[in-house]
Amino acid sequence: MSWLLSNPVFITITAAVVSAGLTWIVRGMARKYGFVAKPKADRWHKKPTALMGGVAIFATTLLVYLILVPKSGESLIVMAGATFLFLVGFVDDILYIKPYQKIIGQVIGTAIIIGAGLTMPITGYQMIDIWITALWLIGITNAVNLLDNMDGLAAGVAGIAALTLAIGFYNSGASGEMLLICGFIGALLGFLVFNFNPATIFMGDAGSMFVGFLLSGAVMLNQSGGRSRGIVSVLAVPALILFVPIFDTTLVTILRKMWGRKASEGGRDHTSHRLVALGLSERSAVLMLYGFAIAAAALSLYLKQLKIIQSLAIIGLFTVILTIVGVYLARVKVYAEQDEDLALKDNAVFGFIYDFSHKRRIFEVLLDSVLITLAYYFSYVLLFGAFEDTGNWELFIETLPLLIVIKLAAFLLVGVYRGIWRYTGVSDLLTFTKGVVLGSAGSILAILLLYRFRNFSRAVFVVDAILLLAALAGSRMAFRLIRQLLPNPVASYGRRVLIYGAGDGGEMVLRELENNPDWEYTAVGFVDDDPLKEGKVMHGLKVLGGNGSLADICRQYNVQEVLISFRELAPDKLKEIRITCQNADVSLKRAQIKIEPVEFE
Repeated sequence: MSWLLSNPVFITITAAVVSAGLTWIVRGMARKYGFVAKPKADRWHKKPTALMGGVAIFATTLLVYLILVPKSGESLIVMAGATFLFLVGFVDDILYIKPYQKIIGQVIGTAIIIGAGLTMPITGYQMIDIWITALWLIGITNAVNLLDNMDGLAAGVAGIAALTLAIGFYNSGASGEMLLICGFIGALLGFLVFNFNPATIFMGDAGSMFVGFLLSGAVMLNQSGGRSRGIVSVLAVPALILFVPIFDTTLVTILRKMWGRKASEGGRDHTSHRLVALGLSERSAVLMLYGFAIAAAALSLYLKQLKIIQSLAIIGLFTVILTIVGVYLARVKVYAEQDEDLALKDNAVFGFIYDFSHKRRIFEVLLDSVLITLAYYFSYVLLFGAFEDTGNWELFIETLPLLIVIKLAAFLLVGVYRGIWRYTGVSDLLTFTKGVVLGSAGSILAILLLYRFRNFSRAVFVVDAILLLAALAGSRMAFRLIRQLLPNPVASYGRRVLIYGAGDGGEMVLRELENNPDWEYTAVGFVDDDPLKEGKVMHGLKVLGGNGSLADICRQYNVQEVLISFRELAPDKLKEIRITCQNADVSLKRAQIKIEPVEFE
């Protein structure tokens, strides 16, 4: 029987059952006594929803810990701090205390942890490590609190992070800590039964503050007693485990500051909201963020097996991808543009920052410097494996600054920095190829003159050129790739449009619709009189037919407007289309670019 009580699967399932039962009870009590979250302009939910779900999460975790989990001094400390934060959040759910009062509560909870001697061993200087630990605990607590903005998001992401922690505890032999986290995972799973879209109960601040503080505190349990002292394990791995709340908080804080809004206030501008604005359903947006959390968690487990330089290189690549995604999401409009402009005019400091952010060439040069470094590094790794302890490492370090300067100069010379990312096409790819070839040739020539190419591998520069071209093209194509992966931003509310003509003109019209979501048009397909095109697919949209089938297509696909893409169309054909659209109560417009001569006086 004892082996069953110490089995992580048994504890997880037991906690999940208990949590589900307690959540059902708490939901009924919250509804009965009026503890519900009412819809507001700055909140996402649209109907009154029960609060206090955090009570079930906390009660389940505490019961499992007290009854089934072996205790240690460190785990008792973390549970004590998390319990205090639960009480702070519980008071906030009932009395709606001010943000600074919640911060004071978080500071007290943090003092419980640090005062008992638990800190993140990063610098070796006690005072610095204490401040870093405090920022970590308070930052993650608030990050999870901010992440609780859509059904199932905070609980699901926290569960993924907790599972990653449990795996880490298992690998390091910390069985007591692993069982504590298993009970916590079960508590989150039981709550998710009622919290996943469509949610019937929210965790409230009591839940989000408890969950955030327990996660951030549990991270340090695996660093106590000298278990994990490497910089990657101490700093990078925890950041990856909690990647989604950190990314969301960073994005929201920066953008709210730029628009002159308070970061502590509620809003509909989180990562999940921006994904919905791009056309995803609420469930799809949450599931996508689950996927990001899983990917980051898997990366954190993988990094523990690598040397520090290799880990930093992979983290650098991950950061590049993350930065591009963040820049793309920042461009998604979630507030009225006029409000943003007004906020910038009233705030000179952030107006300057906003203006600087539009100087994208500076960003591109910095990005390319990182891409050049990563391509050069991974070319050595692919050919020589772990090369940090060999002579190749010295050659890499010595020549890296030279290669960055030469390749950036080559990019500038061939015109890499003249293009606009979202319009990147085949001609730009040729430009990138020229830049990479010229940069590689210049690098080889410089190394030949300075080092006579002694001890250098020619294959490294071939692989480096291939990797750099892929990275350069991929970064420039990123916005188009993301837009292709996500649905049409106006798919849920745009005017449904059928494009007449599945040729070059039709493709041009479709691109204009996709690049101008403010027009609120949603293309549902093409129609063309060429029978050979019927059934074909162009940019994800099907050619639905033609030759007299326009009326049937409009009825079947609930078309509201037909856009003619042909520059020249026979009068008889145009008359036939007009009559068909009138009979079907469908608007008809001609969408084409006209080039007309300008008369000089």
